[in-house]
Amino acid sequence: MKNLSSLAILSLLALTLPLAIASDPSPLQDFCIGVNNPSNALFVNGKFCKDPKLSGLDKSRSTESSPVGSNVTTVNVDQIPGLNTLGISLVRIDYGVNGQNPPHTHPRATEILLVQEGTLLVGFFSSSPDNRLFNKTLNKGDVFVFPEGLIHFQVNIGKQPAVALAALNSQNPGVIVISNTLFWSSPPIDPNVLAKSFQLDPKVIMDLQKKIG
Repeated sequence: MKNLSSLAILSLLALTLPLAIASDPSPLQDFCIGVNNPSNALFVNGKFCKDPKLSGLDKSRSTESSPVGSNVTTVNVDQIPGLNTLGISLVRIDYGVNGQNPPHTHPRATEILLVQEGTLLVGFFSSSPDNRLFNKTLNKGDVFVFPEGLIHFQVNIGKQPAVALAALNSQNPGVIVISNTLFWSSPPIDPNVLAKSFQLDPKVIMDLQKKIG
């Protein structure tokens, strides 16, 4: 009887061992977004996968050519296709001395900002009818949240360049820079529309339309 039992166990092992050896290797990842074109892709478990990595966020970006003194490096689904459906993205913002990330809004995302270097004055505006300004001075290691869709800004008020990282809960948050949108649209908006809105002479609006951008 013992010999029969041992023979049965050995037979079972003989059947299951090849299956275990032939099974898929551990992928060491949750997913692989397959691609047909191997260019700029990774080879994982017999399939080409979109490369989920993006390097270079540790390097500062020049702010000298920016009229507002800042440089925004975006990391969304356009840069990393693997972010598709995951609802998250990232930006790095470099600020020159007196540089700013001018008033803008993200129509599809809430943003949380972390100051890595420097001192920033940041704020956002509540919606009408209050139009209340919530602002705060941030130093290295401080964080601030900008609610979805609300106009917000950051200004470097320190004596040295500043750096911040921000995470947004959308794979493609979108950005609307208020000044560029109003005064540098394509095609241009009728100056009389903005003149009435801002209670300014149309000539002032036309002058702004020439300068912005």
